[in-house]
Amino acid sequence: MIDSFIHAALAQQALSHQGRAAARAVVLGDGSRALVRPLHAGDAHLVADVFDQLSDESRWMQFLAAKKELSAAELRYLTDIDHHDHEALAALDHAAGRGAGVARFIRHTADPRAAELSVTVVDAWQGRGLGTELLTQLSARARQEGVERFTAVASADNVAVARLLRAVRARVVSHEYDTVEYEIDLAHARARALASAREPERLSPSGR
Repeated sequence: MIDSFIHAALAQQALSHQGRAAARAVVLGDGSRALVRPLHAGDAHLVADVFDQLSDESRWMQFLAAKKELSAAELRYLTDIDHHDHEALAALDHAAGRGAGVARFIRHTADPRAAELSVTVVDAWQGRGLGTELLTQLSARARQEGVERFTAVASADNVAVARLLRAVRARVVSHEYDTVEYEIDLAHARARALASAREPERLSPSGR
């Protein structure tokens, strides 16, 4: 298990030399430890593992529909990442070595300064601040690639996402019967992250 973490860190260190994010060990507010690294084409098993750990309710909140499994085509799409128009960061449980969450952005074709955001955290890791950590790191990557704002559509019942996006000053663009569309100005998100980093009670890196 330790070897797998070392292997992942070394692989991502090589990627960082190509201008991509490097693997980063993080400690959350409750003391939980995770490794956050870029997702790549060989991580279909990791994406599937994250999905398998989601409850039916969490899957509904993520996909806005009942979903029992990810198809091979979906796994290919979710791991077909160029780290520019499509970026994704994975969080691995430091103790168990399993996937704990994934955050990704996909650039809008019609507006290259905007990208669609998705953050998934497995049930066992929800409420620890991992979603905030993933969003913070993904926002930094997006700014490096010229993305100025995120858009996101979530279930109107998804309290956790609403809390997460409020923390980065997301703006509600539209509110339908069962969904809410948000927009996040990444300049504001960065200012929020910097302010949080200066708070003495926060652990480094950030935690919710």
